[in-house]
Amino acid sequence: MILLSLLVATAVAIILMRDLFAAVMLSGIFSLLSAGLFVVMDAVDVAFTEAAVGAGIATVLMLGTLTQTPTRERPAPRLDWSALLVVILTGTALVVGTLDMPNYGDSTAPIHQHVAPAYIEQNVGTRDTGSSSGDDFHGHIPNMVTAVLASYRGYDTFGELTVIFTAGVGVMLLLAGLPPKTVETTQPGRGANDPEATE
Repeated sequence: MILLSLLVATAVAIILMRDLFAAVMLSGIFSLLSAGLFVVMDAVDVAFTEAAVGAGIATVLMLGTLTQTPTRERPAPRLDWSALLVVILTGTALVVGTLDMPNYGDSTAPIHQHVAPAYIEQNVGTRDTGSSSGDDFHGHIPNMVTAVLASYRGYDTFGELTVIFTAGVGVMLLLAGLPPKTVETTQPGRGANDPEATE
């Protein structure tokens, strides 16, 4: 509950912040708090990913963007109620979707009845040498964590890499479209107010 409260407070602070540098730093803190929450829920692998991607790569990308953009957010001309409505509807749909999920730690959850036994069988099973490749993927895998990461979590990891790649390409495209900064220098022997004194 403490971590969830800190997450809510950090999210509200990011929304109200007009200094973009401070907002980026707070977003990194938000990712670290999320990683701590995942550790408490025994999802250490997800916590590593959140710390590396959220607090690491994402923060670096946003700081790199701030070097080419203003450091303060321009005030919004008006409140966009349609965007607020979309956020509320999306959040409501996510909350409603969690109502069908089993309770945390429920031993009768489908993952404990179907998914976990399959990987345990893979881990303690015997290697199938009768397959054409000489090694059946569903046979023996030396480590249970490797079995999960190499098969089921492989799809998740591929999706995360796709998100990181897309974010990097998006930032590069945004920065490439910005006009280059002009640096004004005063020539020796001319006043600063002379129109021909600057280049």
